[in-house]
Amino acid sequence: MPPTPPSGQVTEIERQFNRLTLHSGRMRRHEQLMAASGLTLDRAAAAILRHLSTDPSPQRPGVVAARLSVEASHVTRQLTQLEKAGYLIRTPDPDDRRAQRVHLTPAGLSAAQRLREVSRHSISQALAEWSPADRERLATLFGRMVSDFLAHAETEIDAGGS
Repeated sequence: MPPTPPSGQVTEIERQFNRLTLHSGRMRRHEQLMAASGLTLDRAAAAILRHLSTDPSPQRPGVVAARLSVEASHVTRQLTQLEKAGYLIRTPDPDDRRAQRVHLTPAGLSAAQRLREVSRHSISQALAEWSPADRERLATLFGRMVSDFLAHAETEIDAGGS
């Protein structure tokens, strides 16, 4: 049985979501964010920096990769970039001395904070004409949408991608 065609609302949500992800994924946007924050990180390293700042406990690189939904080998270069910039350090894993854990330095936490400030300022500027009630509704609905999308994605993964 073929799937039910999407409603006009779903089609419009998909269209707008695609516009937003295309904009946020553009190299020019990333370069603007880096310039405004005074950093020189590639997108992958910036994503790792943001992730580590939200969970500051020391983590194995494989855990970082899993939480970002990328292969462990893909984070190696970015971790090295962040380490050379003084944003993170590696320490032996107390549970397995052969393994390492990474965590942000004070400079890394400060850099992540600058990224958040620039990003939040940009969002604030874009929504400056919105009423507080509209911004509150957006925050609630957007949070709900993201949670539902992520839960659905996990369900698809658990079901074998169907």
